[in-house]
Amino acid sequence: MAHTSSSLANPAPLGLMGFGMTTVLLNLHNAGLVPMGSAILGMGLVFGGAAQVIAGILEYQKGNTFGMTAFTAYGAFWISLVALIALPHFGVGEPSTPALMGSYLLIWGLFTLVMFFGTLRATKVHQIIFSSLTLLFLLLGLGDLLGEPTLTHLAGYEGLFCGFSAIYLAAAEILEEQFQYAVLPVGPYAPALQPALA
Repeated sequence: MAHTSSSLANPAPLGLMGFGMTTVLLNLHNAGLVPMGSAILGMGLVFGGAAQVIAGILEYQKGNTFGMTAFTAYGAFWISLVALIALPHFGVGEPSTPALMGSYLLIWGLFTLVMFFGTLRATKVHQIIFSSLTLLFLLLGLGDLLGEPTLTHLAGYEGLFCGFSAIYLAAAEILEEQFQYAVLPVGPYAPALQPALA
């Protein structure tokens, strides 16, 4: 089915891929499988950060408050995370203490919990992504606050699941657009029937 000149592309797969691929890459590090390096920071700044902000702006143009808020906020998260790691190396501010870093991660967990409730009117895969992301922030935050590297390693593996879930949803939306039918199941939202008023 050809696009008409008035149709708008769906920006969600771009945002989901930016989020998902960057989350997978960072959590390979959190799981202790790869060291932190410029590949993670560069991916966080450009694809996890800038690309998601762009997707959020495009969701704004489509009138999608949830998508605009999610992609713009998580894009800002990735940019701020890279800044937190990189700025002290340039003499801009002191490195964050574990308590401060844990607090930073937990406040993002609170934001994500709010967003999770919004997914109760979205697909099952949306719910999986946001519930697993809430748990990821909780584990990472507690890992820093309590000084428990085991929690951080556990979070890494849980974060891989979260990231791949976002990649899956992006793939489902791309393929559905291309083939004009659902290729990958996502558990579409089905509103409960409202009782008829007497």
